[in-house]
Amino acid sequence: METLIKTLAEAWGPPGYEHHIRNLIRAEVAGAADEIAVDALGNLICRVGDGPRRVLISAHMDEIGLIVSHIDRQGYARFAGIGALFPATLLGARVRFENGVIGTIGVEHQYSKRRDLPDLAGFYIDISAGAEGNAPVGVGDPGAFVGEVLRRGERIIGKSLDNRLGCAVQIETLRRVKQIGTPHSVYFVFSVQEEVGARGAGPAAYGVEPHLALVVDVTSCGDQPHGKEMAIRLGGGPAIKMRDEGLIVPPAVRDLLIARAEEAGISYQLEVLTGGGTDGRTIQAARAGVPTGAISLPLRYVHTPSETADMGDVRAAVDLLAAVLVGEVAL
Repeated sequence: METLIKTLAEAWGPPGYEHHIRNLIRAEVAGAADEIAVDALGNLICRVGDGPRRVLISAHMDEIGLIVSHIDRQGYARFAGIGALFPATLLGARVRFENGVIGTIGVEHQYSKRRDLPDLAGFYIDISAGAEGNAPVGVGDPGAFVGEVLRRGERIIGKSLDNRLGCAVQIETLRRVKQIGTPHSVYFVFSVQEEVGARGAGPAAYGVEPHLALVVDVTSCGDQPHGKEMAIRLGGGPAIKMRDEGLIVPPAVRDLLIARAEEAGISYQLEVLTGGGTDGRTIQAARAGVPTGAISLPLRYVHTPSETADMGDVRAAVDLLAAVLVGEVAL
């Protein structure tokens, strides 16, 4: 599981450019899925089972990224975000473009105005290549951040754990469900463009027309000094979502997840997220509506190069999702 997470999280795949990570995931599930398809937006959809009830599980493949807006007079690349970038985390970060070029993010007035961070317009990417000029980077080129995934005890640390952790959970669950069997038709969706408004999951749900949907994503923690106030801690187990800014989970879906967790003896937490959302916001509104819930993985330092998760939470999320999918899900 750790090797899988490392492979996925270190891969390149900003919103709208998920093809590299999609190919990695497709190779991982090729031997287990009964059917694999890619839709018009680039969502990877993998079916296991052929029962009468259709259950959709969604985890987004994309990571926060950026795109070059222009090259300034000094040869530095200026950029816009693709997804929510926090200025406090940008200085010194390394960026990889699709052609392999590595750039370093700098900021104007780095030493004279260190206490006053500008917005994105005050940052730039150093793409200098030496005496011959700049590396081949131009307007419209997308970039994603560079970072190695490391382990500290049960903690796993790296960039884009949001939401490559969710992708890893889905891959492991797909394999388990295939081995055990399921009375349903389960569609594992690895979605695109979640970080820019959950744009991929809605069309995927429209095509599948599920009777039930569950999203696997990350959530913030409330166990950091002067951090967000919420009842989520790292290592406390996967979180069963109650609501976020785009989804109010129906009581029947919430109760199903809680019942499966308690039957299997899986520790869980209850999540109320104030600020932020998931693929659930668009899945629930597909066609005539879809009862939608979510299993969230606690994550510290979201949208930074050192997002931090707990492997115990990740393993328990696989156990919980599998427990739901191999049993009855009538609501």
